[in-house]
Amino acid sequence: QVHVVESGGGLVQPGGSLRLSCAASGKIYRIDTMGWYRQAPGRQRELVADISGDYTTNYADDVKGRFTISRDNTKNTVYLQMNRLMPEDTAVYYCSVVASTAVDYWDRGYWGQGTQVTVSL
Repeated sequence: QVHVVESGGGLVQPGGSLRLSCAASGKIYRIDTMGWYRQAPGRQRELVADISGDYTTNYADDVKGRFTISRDNTKNTVYLQMNRLMPEDTAVYYCSVVASTAVDYWDRGYWGQGTQVTVSL
């Protein structure tokens, strides 16, 4: 089993910044893609950004130029630096990790519990 834990959410004013962190732990053999999704009230969960094992990044159009995803493989951690935040960014942010374990070496997807980001005056 792989455990995924997010941190770093909170309340920030429009134009401000936040940095989210997500750490994966457990009997991990290899981590492939790591990513961030978000879900606002009444909306479906959507991809914000992800980063592959070879560090290729992918962003949703509405966060390009404002958000930066990065990862530290020595810590099994992915980060999301969010700048110039807007009220429309308000949502619960979820971390997604695709990893294989030392049990059977099959890739599976794992989710964190989510962290609230609120952008408001």
